[in-house]
Amino acid sequence: MSLRALRRAVALGFILIFCILRYWKLRLHGPLSLERRAFWLHVSANMALERLGIQCHVEGAPPAHGLLVSNHLGYLDIVILSAAVPCFFVAKEEIDRWPFFGWAARSAGTIFLDRASHASASSVVRQIAERLQFPVPVLLFPEGTSTDGHHVLRFHTRLFEPAVAAGAPVMAAAIRYETSGGVQERELCWFGDDAFLPHLWRMMRAPGFIARIRFGEPRIYPDRQSAASRTHAEVVALRKVSSPAPPLIP
Repeated sequence: MSLRALRRAVALGFILIFCILRYWKLRLHGPLSLERRAFWLHVSANMALERLGIQCHVEGAPPAHGLLVSNHLGYLDIVILSAAVPCFFVAKEEIDRWPFFGWAARSAGTIFLDRASHASASSVVRQIAERLQFPVPVLLFPEGTSTDGHHVLRFHTRLFEPAVAAGAPVMAAAIRYETSGGVQERELCWFGDDAFLPHLWRMMRAPGFIARIRFGEPRIYPDRQSAASRTHAEVVALRKVSSPAPPLIP
């Protein structure tokens, strides 16, 4: 057993307990607003990155509201983007049934989408429209699935509609993992049919890596097709931008 993995596993257990206790401590002071739920996840995610030894570098200014659109490499994105900016996620319905993570997602105000249901999609559109009125951005992964990072898949357009209709800003974000020790970025990505627990254990054993997030500029779009195509092009461009990285800590 890797000593690094063991340390991270212990840290992960501590993080889960801390997050639960902190949530219920906040609840003792009354019901949590949606904004407070997003900030609870934000603080918890920052602590998780610190405890797990994951470095996160942010370039550009995170949005304070509107629709935030990112590529998707796996479950690590949730922690990393939550640490960078308090936000409401739109996630696939299956996550709602995951042990602990489903509870954490619900507690943070996540909007769940059943990708096979037209009614669910209509409900999610309405919920996004409501959340766009809050001083917290809604974060969407419009590829509809996670990838190995080699390509950014075509963006689905429907969930851009609430931002277009409201004249709300849409911002692109790109996330990438910069690795050391001969580990490829795709090894940190959770995609395809890879089982969750084996992948989590491989991530625990991985040498130090940097999660880099690059934010674009907020833009207003006239229709959802142009919003999807132009933010897709911007995410691809942001993924390609290179900048000097600080030394990695194994």
